[in-house]
Amino acid sequence: MSNSVGYLKATAGAIVMAGFMAGTAHAADPLKIGVPTDLSGTYATLGEEVMRAVRFAVEEANAQGGVAGHKVEFKSYDTEAKPDLARRQSEKLVSEGYTILTGLIASGEGLAIAPQMERWGSIYVSTINKADELTGTQCVPRVFRVNTQSAMDAATVKPWLAQRSEKKWAVVAADIAWGRGSGKLFNEAVKALGKETVADLYTPANINDFAPYIEQVKKSGAEGVWVVLAGRDAVNFAQQAKQFGLTEKVTVAGVSFTTDGTVKTLGDAAKGIFGIINYSSTLDTPQNKAFTKDWVAKYKTPPTNFEGETYVGMQVIFQAVKAAKSVKADDVAKALSGGEFDTVFGKLKIRAEDHQLLKPNYFGVVEPVDGVLRPVVKTTVSAADVAPAVTCKMAK
Repeated sequence: MSNSVGYLKATAGAIVMAGFMAGTAHAADPLKIGVPTDLSGTYATLGEEVMRAVRFAVEEANAQGGVAGHKVEFKSYDTEAKPDLARRQSEKLVSEGYTILTGLIASGEGLAIAPQMERWGSIYVSTINKADELTGTQCVPRVFRVNTQSAMDAATVKPWLAQRSEKKWAVVAADIAWGRGSGKLFNEAVKALGKETVADLYTPANINDFAPYIEQVKKSGAEGVWVVLAGRDAVNFAQQAKQFGLTEKVTVAGVSFTTDGTVKTLGDAAKGIFGIINYSSTLDTPQNKAFTKDWVAKYKTPPTNFEGETYVGMQVIFQAVKAAKSVKADDVAKALSGGEFDTVFGKLKIRAEDHQLLKPNYFGVVEPVDGVLRPVVKTTVSAADVAPAVTCKMAK
């Protein structure tokens, strides 16, 4: 009988210990973030910015003991900004345990992986994709966006456009989901203000010769041109626009066109160009000042807009993990939907209806700051004023 009691005590002790060990192992599960991004295609320079921001956020979190005790790990694969490849690379990351995805650049990439989230048991947090459909007509429960979408950019440019004397405008945009969507919204703003679009041009990605498009703009009689290009395309267009005298004859403005990175590459060719600014290292918030100070200490240069936006995405993911007390994609998704998060912009909310982060937006111009050309914020538009209409029909 005593042997039976001893056996039961030993068994009970083993069960308790096993449970304790299992709980300890679970608590120590790493937070694994997959970063499919463009490392060799049209937007490779932006992919480099994404990777710097991810690396910075991960090192910062791990230096503080991880996120709620979970060490943060990340892994990246090159998508070349191609939707099909982005889908394959994302699935590969998920199969390797990186079920929280972020970092895709082209909107077509985000739209390509979004329908797969449920099947893969993963979630996607957009930090760059602007196509309205992602959190609009093609929204899905496991996709979240912390950056501005095209409709928010359109709401930001309209007040500026209303003040301008230019009546005739041209659009030069990338022939992809983002370019088409942004161009359409700009044209709607032009029409609503009683102005006219005299040239509506869409260019293939990753082309070297923009001369035909520049000539069409010049011949159209446009007084202003709205440019929706990024990365290598933005640099090539701006350099050739200056070479062919376009920037001297018309007002040039755009979105994702004169980012910190492209301005640095363009030099004087970027001076005086207007545009949407989604993030700036000069934003006057305590959170942004602290982030920028730490970033400059590490990289010796201020964070670019895409680096700032990607950092916001990482911080939102980290806070959702803390709120969920879990690194499981399902649990993190629940914490993201309708959650409020401390960001470099201040405390912001991810709208439960469409999973769009409601954030302020900015408009400015490229001009010298301490002898260095940079996009400088001239107008701030509140989160309430740029909040897009809810068009999402999310399945429950």
